[in-house]
Amino acid sequence: MAQKPSIPKGTRDFNPEQVTKRNYIFNTIRSAFETFGFQPIETPSFENSNTLMGKYGEEGDRLIFKILNSGDYLSKANNEAYDTKNSNKLTSSISEKALRYDLTVPFARYVVQHQNEIEFPFKRYQIQPVWRADRPQKGRFREFFQCDADVVGSKSLWQEVEFIQLYDKVFSALKLDGVTIKINNRKILSGIAEVIGASDKLIDFTVALDKLDKIGEEKVKEEMLGKGISEVGIEKLQPLFTLSGSFESQIDSLKSILSTSEEGQKGIEELAFINVAIKALGLLTASLQLDVTLARGLNYYTGAIFEVAAPEGVNMGSIGGGGRYDDLTGIFGMKDVSGVGISFGLDRIYLVLEELGLFPETVDKNVEVLFINFGEKEALFSLKAINNLRLQGINSELYPDAAKMKKQMNYANKRAIPYVVLVGEEEVTSNTYTLKNMISGEQQKVSLEALIDLVK
Repeated sequence: MAQKPSIPKGTRDFNPEQVTKRNYIFNTIRSAFETFGFQPIETPSFENSNTLMGKYGEEGDRLIFKILNSGDYLSKANNEAYDTKNSNKLTSSISEKALRYDLTVPFARYVVQHQNEIEFPFKRYQIQPVWRADRPQKGRFREFFQCDADVVGSKSLWQEVEFIQLYDKVFSALKLDGVTIKINNRKILSGIAEVIGASDKLIDFTVALDKLDKIGEEKVKEEMLGKGISEVGIEKLQPLFTLSGSFESQIDSLKSILSTSEEGQKGIEELAFINVAIKALGLLTASLQLDVTLARGLNYYTGAIFEVAAPEGVNMGSIGGGGRYDDLTGIFGMKDVSGVGISFGLDRIYLVLEELGLFPETVDKNVEVLFINFGEKEALFSLKAINNLRLQGINSELYPDAAKMKKQMNYANKRAIPYVVLVGEEEVTSNTYTLKNMISGEQQKVSLEALIDLVK
């Protein structure tokens, strides 16, 4: 007996209903992107390894899927690395390409490569799949879609303000109330590291701090100690672990904590500007919250950092995130181009909408009318009517085979098709149609015009 086929862990097949619901989210996000003036681009599913590696920190690099070189890849392998089982050196000699980890770094590469064709500031959106060699769990997959919007070529903080409004617009359109947009600033994290004497361990410090809500205060402190951050420095962090209250009160506390850090003070000023603007403009359904532990563990953020949390009571990780990356294009040789962007986690948003029952009933609009097939002559007559229904925007189809009536009716029931049309010899002769409502069971003989009116 042949072995049943399967798919890799962390990937999924999607049935028609799921694809339709996903498209509903895609279309909602795409519409909002275009309303805010973003233009679409697409980049390859895989990039040169040197484009991706070293851009996401040590943890991120480990999660990048590498692609083996074509042909006899071992013939060009680093022999010393092969003999000593040095996987890092060996990988670089047998793999020159990798699946993209996110859409931001490929976008930075795109900007540098096409800089002479781009009008700055450049606002782009991108909706494509990405891959991460992560451990699969609820809401975390190895293949998933990201929906990104970025602006490059402007340092204006009004962009951050607009991105908060964009998040709010999308989640309001999806009827997902109670979403929290968390914000922090990398300059504040740098200032804290400076104050505790750990500037040289900024990445280690932020990666550990970012885990506070997942592993708790004591585990975070243990991880920091393990990374070489002193106990004295960690003690100075204590006010951060209990920082709470309104956006304004947290800002006041940070001013005191970071009074000796010029970098930290800049971060506070930027956050205060954004908060004042959002309070003046207002949000539809989301709320803005300052979270000084938010770091996202990535190397490239230099200013604002965003993370979106699902409504309270929904057990789900972040459903969006992003931030400012003033020097990202610099790694590809293009200096002084500031950028800021956000991403929507399509798969997690889907799970949240499903859990809360927020997909509209009309989202999986199916075939509305099925014509029963009684034979060649009747089928041709039916297809002429189907053409008219389709021109009116009514989803219609003909059962392909002149099978038994019971089989065709069962097909309509299983696909939840609300109307069935029976066209026999009598209907062809009288140029009429017998319309059956599959919900009420009501059946009536009508003209084509009446059929269209009744279905509509």
